Parts: sequence; structure tokens; C-alpha cells
Amino acid sequence: MRRPTQGPYLLDDGLDFPPVHLADEHGLLAIGGDLSVERLLAAYRKGIFPWPWYEGMPMFWWSPDPRFVLYPDELHVARSLRTRTRTAGYEIRYDTEFETVIRGCSAAPRPDQDGTWITEEMIDGFVGLHRAGHAHSIEAWEGDELVGGLYGVALGGLFCGESMFTTRPDASKVAFVHLVEKLRTRGFRVIDCQMETEHLARFGARDISRAAYMEELDRCLEMEDVVGDWRNDH
Repeated sequence: MRRPTQGPYLLDDGLDFPPVHLADEHGLLAIGGDLSVERLLAAYRKGIFPWPWYEGMPMFWWSPDPRFVLYPDELHVARSLRTRTRTAGYEIRYDTEFETVIRGCSAAPRPDQDGTWITEEMIDGFVGLHRAGHAHSIEAWEGDELVGGLYGVALGGLFCGESMFTTRPDASKVAFVHLVEKLRTRGFRVIDCQMETEHLARFGARDISRAAYMEELDRCLEMEDVVGDWRNDH
């Protein structure tokens, strides 16, 4: 790992990252490296996440300030969505089609983005993290059809939400509500939403400083990792 005269750190084959307070004003901390299970875990445990610019470019690693988070106890669900959660008829499953979910997220149209940041390298990396028992999919099914869902990374008392998609009204929102309620009952402290979105703000997510996030991260990592499949863990 080295730092050029200007710009972010350049990663080498080691798993070290620079301290997060050295990120630039946009939150960019480092460039390079792979998406091995070991590197991904090292990054998330230090408050860092990958977010590539385009397919084929070196990986970008971020630690923004402020950080957008949702505390499970602060979840806000609009009355109409509460009703839809009860009546829509979606079956919520965990970890049955992880790669299908991440590919659904990759293909989902983003009005404010040109293309997708979920590149093939990202898909391969997170599928590996899923097989290692640290990444999970939360899925909304309508009969035999997967109609929405989201995925993320669980470490101790922290869940890092990555992306979601839907092909039916509110399917991903219903899955998200189920996830937050599950995390709350299991004692998770924080859901890291990474960057602010209006969609997640409606659920009660809010900005905290990076320093506050790092303190929360330390507390979360004091809790034991629950590694493995969530398929039958309801």
C-alpha cells in the first residue's frame, strides 16, 4: 500500500487499508486490490466498502463522512406499506437465490446512474462472501417467481445493506421491512446504508458522522458473528 503525491492510496497484494480519516472529501480512500473474501471482510471491519466506477477499472474503496445508517429500533413504516406487508401475499425467503438477487440488483434501472456499479467482479466477490456465510439475500417471492429483494453483509451486530431490486409493487420494500424486524429481534445494532437516499430516509435512516459510525462499528464487532445460511433461520 502506498500513497502517491496526490489522490487516494494504492493497494497492493496485502490486506491493509489506510485509516478511514484519510479519505478525501468524497469519501474515496483507496484504489486497487481484489474482492477476495479476506479483503472484503477486512474492509467492512474497518468501515470501508467497495464501489467501482466502471467495469474493467481498478476497484475503488470508500468511507464517506457522514455515513447514512438506520437503527433497527428507529424503523418507520408508512401505514400504506404496513398494510401492503400484511396483504401483498409475498413470501419472504432468505439465501435461496443469492446470485439471482445480486444480478437482479445489477440489472435494475437507476434513473440517476449511467449503467451499474454491480460489475461482474462485484458479483463474483459477493457470491464468494455469501458462500463463506457472511453475505445474505432477502427475497420476495410471488408463487414460484422471485419478484424483488436485497442483499448485504452481516458482521457481528452490523448489517451492511448493498442494493435492492423489484419487479412488483413494493416487493423490495416488504422484504426490507421483514429484514429490519428480523435484525431487531436478533439484537443487531446498526444497518449501514452507506450513502443517503430519499427512499431509505423514509424508513428512518439518517446521517451520522464517520467518527460516530466507527464507534458503532467497534460495538457491533464486539458481538459474535453468526456465520452461515439464513435459509431456515426465521
